[in-house]
Amino acid sequence: MDMRDIEAGRRRWQERFDASRRRDADFTTLSGTEVDPVYGPSAADPRFERIGWPGEFPYTRGLYPTGYRGRTWTIRQFAGFGNARQTNERYKMILAAGGGGLSVAFDMPTLMGRDSDDPRSLGEVGHCGVAIDSAADMDVLFDGIPLGETTTSMTISGPAVPIFCMYLVAAERQGTGLRGLDGTLQTDIFKEYIAQKEWLFGPEPHLRLIGDLMEFCASEIPAYKPLSVSGYHIREAGSTAAQELAFTLADGFGYVELGLSRGMDVNTFAPGLSFFFDSHVDFFEEIAKFRAARRIWARWLRDVYGATSDKAQWLRFHTQTAGVSLTAQQPDNNVVRTALEALAAVLGGTNSLHTNALDEVLALPSEKAAQIALRTQQVIMEETGVVNVADPLGGSWYVEELTDRIEAEAEQIFARIKDMSTDGSMTGGILRGIEDGWFMAEIADAAFTYQQQLEKGEKKIVGVNCHTGSIEEPLEILRVGHEVEREQNRILAGRRAARDQAAVDVALARMTEVARTDENLIPAMLDAARAEATLGEICGALRDQWGSYFEPARF
Repeated sequence: MDMRDIEAGRRRWQERFDASRRRDADFTTLSGTEVDPVYGPSAADPRFERIGWPGEFPYTRGLYPTGYRGRTWTIRQFAGFGNARQTNERYKMILAAGGGGLSVAFDMPTLMGRDSDDPRSLGEVGHCGVAIDSAADMDVLFDGIPLGETTTSMTISGPAVPIFCMYLVAAERQGTGLRGLDGTLQTDIFKEYIAQKEWLFGPEPHLRLIGDLMEFCASEIPAYKPLSVSGYHIREAGSTAAQELAFTLADGFGYVELGLSRGMDVNTFAPGLSFFFDSHVDFFEEIAKFRAARRIWARWLRDVYGATSDKAQWLRFHTQTAGVSLTAQQPDNNVVRTALEALAAVLGGTNSLHTNALDEVLALPSEKAAQIALRTQQVIMEETGVVNVADPLGGSWYVEELTDRIEAEAEQIFARIKDMSTDGSMTGGILRGIEDGWFMAEIADAAFTYQQQLEKGEKKIVGVNCHTGSIEEPLEILRVGHEVEREQNRILAGRRAARDQAAVDVALARMTEVARTDENLIPAMLDAARAEATLGEICGALRDQWGSYFEPARF
């Protein structure tokens, strides 16, 4: 690429920038110096073709020509604890304090498709998130929060589809048309078998549900993103940055193949795929990972899967700062870690962001800690000036070298996954890797290597294996008492007694009947949610039909 090509690209970018909507804000330094919206090479750079301009393929520098001058990332704080009423109060606090969207954390029984009064739920109700048993709980969860005006993300995979149906029922009861809803649903079942281990059935029934959901949302709720492919839990399980990137994008390619197998147009359904990444504490590696992710996705969607529209080639992603980087020792240090991880996500071009609270290593966030986490994003957004320039680190020799290197590592992993497939598909390789325990072994090896480095002192964690002396005061942490479980079960019993049991039985029977066919299951499941069938009843009926899944033992 010579200088004429670079200048032509700059003019092309300038035309798109001029035509784009921009925020009415002050884009100068703290000292009043004007800054340009983007910077590029002043002489021919052989790597510039791979870097490009913001808003142009391969999107290394971001999806939009304006960067954050057009729109900042969405502040989407992950929250949920106790019952729906308690979490509703926390959501209203987050929104009042400047949060731009909601992200729902569910408790363990909900994540496993169990009702709160299931014997296996004892002691877990409301502890790691909010307890949701039926559509009536969704009504309370979003009481006073207009769903047509608030983007909502739900972090749940195994029972994601029935939970989504309950969310749709809550929107209907608010009088919100479904076509106006916007948000994301995790639904990513591959990462459950790879890392988080929260599934309901074997992979094939889950893929059937995901395919049904993709078709339903594409036709009925076009703005909603029914599949957020999650690398966060892969990284939290101990993977390297390259493994997180490669396993996550491979899962995404598998879902693209699922949509294509349903006869769907990739240009229609691919924009409904979004991603969820971890931002760990190695500052520049994380920035490089995010930039490489956009470039890889755009290239594969265009060259392998035939996507021709820009939006189908875009990788849009949410980021959460690294939970595993938080320490119980000297917990105030976690504020610093979170701020640096959040800044890395912003410099990498995240579309939305959650910042962890300093006390999350010990318990669910207290209100004060949650507000500090929220203010961390707002300080970055409003005070640092990093939003003034698109991809401000673009062209850095170090960052570009790291971006290239992590991309190359990811491509090697893609090749290994495809080699495991009998039909040459990414999906076949993923399923074989799950069954053989390959993903689990790769992550375990990476985690073991890192732990050895910590124990030898080759890697440092302040307050843990170096600089351990400190003056600390006990933290006041949020505790969820057993009375929450008793109250949730009392409410659940009352709702069961008040509902039309015959209507529930008919709806569940109809849903089970559809599960035996190739008919889309979402409408029948929606009817079950409208009848106030519980999550445990819906998931139990499907377990009876499809069976359970047990991971093969590995030693």
